Amino acid sequence: MMTKEQAREFASKWLPAWTGNNPEKLADFYSDDALYLDPAIPNGVSGKDELLSYFRKLLAQNPEWVWTQIEPIPMEGGFLNKWLAKIPVGSETIECIGVCFVQFNDDGLIRRNEVYFDRNELVSKIYKYQKSK
Repeated sequence: MMTKEQAREFASKWLPAWTGNNPEKLADFYSDDALYLDPAIPNGVSGKDELLSYFRKLLAQNPEWVWTQIEPIPMEGGFLNKWLAKIPVGSETIECIGVCFVQFNDDGLIRRNEVYFDRNELVSKIYKYQKSK
């Protein structure tokens, strides 16, 4: 079982890869057969090629968002990651708290990453911003 310190150490390298629109760097944390899902793709994507395609679109739309870990909770094969995302939308920054679970393969790469958060406020603010343009 992963310790809290190991989870913090991993997140200190992985979460910054979500910022800056470098999908290849982010995809390097994932195994070739990884499964990833979030509220935008509830059925998920499987495999590095699909994942990289999704990350290219997602990060291009959100190059300046910043993710930080609030709390790691060890679990079998990985950890539950409670996080804070700061997402710039126009002149505002939306703060969103959520969780994801991260499970690893034997090589220490993410084989499963499921992300959960309430999209209501985020979608509402983005819609208002786009409507005001």
